[in-house]
Amino acid sequence: MSGTTAVSDEGASALLDLFGTDFVADPSPALAALRRDAPVHHDPDTGLWLVSRYADVRQVLLDPAAYVPDNAQHAVARLTVPALRALARAGFSLPPALANNGGPSHTGLRRLVTTFFSSRRVTGAVPLIEETAQRLLTGVHDTLETGATYDLAATYARHLPCQVLMRILGVEGVPTETLITWSDASLELFYGRPDTDRQVVLAHLVGEFHQWLTERVNAGGPADGLIGSLRRHLLPDGTPLDVRTAVATCFFVLIAGQSTTGQLISTVLRTTAADPDAWARAATEEGFAEAWVEEILRREPPVTTWRRIAANESELSGVRVPAGAELLLMLMGTGSDPEVFPEPGRLCPHRPNTRLHLSFGVGRHRCPGAQLARTEAAVALRTAAGLLPGMEPADDVPPPMLGLLSFRAPRSVPVRRSQALLDAQVPGPAERVPAV
Repeated sequence: MSGTTAVSDEGASALLDLFGTDFVADPSPALAALRRDAPVHHDPDTGLWLVSRYADVRQVLLDPAAYVPDNAQHAVARLTVPALRALARAGFSLPPALANNGGPSHTGLRRLVTTFFSSRRVTGAVPLIEETAQRLLTGVHDTLETGATYDLAATYARHLPCQVLMRILGVEGVPTETLITWSDASLELFYGRPDTDRQVVLAHLVGEFHQWLTERVNAGGPADGLIGSLRRHLLPDGTPLDVRTAVATCFFVLIAGQSTTGQLISTVLRTTAADPDAWARAATEEGFAEAWVEEILRREPPVTTWRRIAANESELSGVRVPAGAELLLMLMGTGSDPEVFPEPGRLCPHRPNTRLHLSFGVGRHRCPGAQLARTEAAVALRTAAGLLPGMEPADDVPPPMLGLLSFRAPRSVPVRRSQALLDAQVPGPAERVPAV
């Protein structure tokens, strides 16, 4: 590590593997060690400078001039020539738009996108979210009552935010499953470490996604939808927004607006199903689902890290960071920083300062869909807990986890009716949700 170091990071280097099985299964011990022993740690495996303390991460996010977002969507692994060829044939490109945009066009694009996620629109979408959640769970109670298991991630957590987002943004012409597949492929290609053959498969899917978006943008889309609004958008110099940047904006919004929310819902459902008291309270106690979701966001957010580049030499926690250094902001670790959150390992609904967490970022690049994600997760939990009483994890071992550089969530959430309730033949809801 260059410069004067306030702490030794030899221990952190020895125990840290950002893609390792142990880290993906439970990053908390390693993140705690980083905060304590090496708050600014150069990771030789990735070449990234890991920043783990709350105060440092917040400082970086609030200073977009000193720490620019140019690398936010760069591929983590070097893409192979066959993968690059597949992307090139599809005309794939990601010019600065939202998360990777530190230029003057960012403000206007962000303002446009944010209108689709305003408080008024999110509040107005609650009936849609509730109806979608109920419809997706139709018949699940009867399945569970037989003693069978059900994966709440596969057809509920992943599909709910996708279906809602498409309605809110006025996006049509693609099956939900296809959009989910494209989004998952994009995250894996750019934030994972797929081997050569897998890269080619993923690149073809990402290329299909990009081509479809390009066709939709060229066609114009509904006037009151995201695509139609982007086609009318003017840049700061008065020129119309170009198609490539409009496509890049849609690419980011359609992934961030449903994949990460689906990951959040999966984590919420898995965590709550393992706590019978929390599951019961989510169904009946006013405000509990919202408070519980906020604590899970603090402790175990779906977006675990984000990247920045140091524009100039700077200092964080007594460590000199050279100009051009690529930083990895450990968002998940900041939510458990004991300097900010007392007893950070405990999930405490209605914790007074819960919303100080950085899981949605802070500053000019804060997630524009934060309120929608919170609302969808709370409605998803409350609906599932109300329609499916007495759930518990179907397996004694933790489910496999999605372990990308910046995204983490259970790949499945298998649940079953608790044996005690099955034996007691506890009835389900008095009013079943009709099939739609």
